[in-house]
Amino acid sequence: MFDLPLDQLRQYAPTVAEPEGFDDYWRGTLGAAEAVPVLLDVRPEPTDLRLLDTWDVTFAGFAGDPVRAWYTRPAGVDEPLPVIIEYVGYGRGRGTPHERLTWPVAGYAHLLMDARGQSGQYGVGDTADPHGSAPGGPSPVTRGILSPQGYYYRRLITDAVRAVQAARLLPAVDPQRVVVAGNSQGGGLALAVAGLASGIAAVLATAPFLCHLQRAIEITDVGPYGEIAGYLAVHREAEAAVRHTLSYVDVACLVRRATAPLHLGVGLRDRVCPPSTVFAAYHQYGAANGGSVPQRSLHVYPFNGHEHGEAVHVRRQLRWLADLLADRPGAPQPDGAARPVQPAVAG
Repeated sequence: MFDLPLDQLRQYAPTVAEPEGFDDYWRGTLGAAEAVPVLLDVRPEPTDLRLLDTWDVTFAGFAGDPVRAWYTRPAGVDEPLPVIIEYVGYGRGRGTPHERLTWPVAGYAHLLMDARGQSGQYGVGDTADPHGSAPGGPSPVTRGILSPQGYYYRRLITDAVRAVQAARLLPAVDPQRVVVAGNSQGGGLALAVAGLASGIAAVLATAPFLCHLQRAIEITDVGPYGEIAGYLAVHREAEAAVRHTLSYVDVACLVRRATAPLHLGVGLRDRVCPPSTVFAAYHQYGAANGGSVPQRSLHVYPFNGHEHGEAVHVRRQLRWLADLLADRPGAPQPDGAARPVQPAVAG
């Protein structure tokens, strides 16, 4: 084990410093994005999946840039359903409609957001990043890293927040039951959205990236954090600027503003997203709410790495979320008589 032992992790609650103007930075960024109508296009996507219906969605993300997503839900069910917004891991894209089916098969609506400019490493996507010319390195995590305004994750986190706004306008979605979810980079995005978007019903995050970034780049050489270390190994004079930029996207700061119930998973042998960085974010979750800490559930896998609990953890997520939403009005009921959902486009 390369990180702290579990007894120390349970007490590991550093106060991660927020940079000056942190709230203004995000208020201005998201305010500029909201000047553009969010939902650009929704069209049925033919698949060979008879039990599910899928739409190809385009919504306006950072600076109005088109961001692609798949919207999938149980076929023939027109009642408003809770929607799970899922964010993908680093180097991945939205792929094809049949790749991620757990949530729609479980009876939820599901919006899978593409990751701008990341297609090709572990999966394919359809969303470009037209703002990638700011000074920095070649990989997404180092793109524009010398400036908070030009940094890649400013754009991707904004896309993730805009996905929430778009999801609420999709066919037969219950706008009061919006859940954000993801693993690794996707888990970090889900946590970031929990701190930036209002009205989130629940957060499902595993092995989250982007947490306690100042520590992460010091204790692991494994990518994606290792890509930042590699950049600094060449650009030795850039450390202060890089650390300053990272402070604006640190999820351990953003989650202080979160109010939604949280379900979190972590593997203690994770060298990709070290467990101490995850515990730092966990202990800060909801801390800015005047002593009213949201419901939190943490599952620790002592003998697992970045894969955490895999299918065992997914089953725990399914059961936890079903119990949580059952206490809310309009909880999912067994399938009844159904009429086809009609695609809709809203601005």
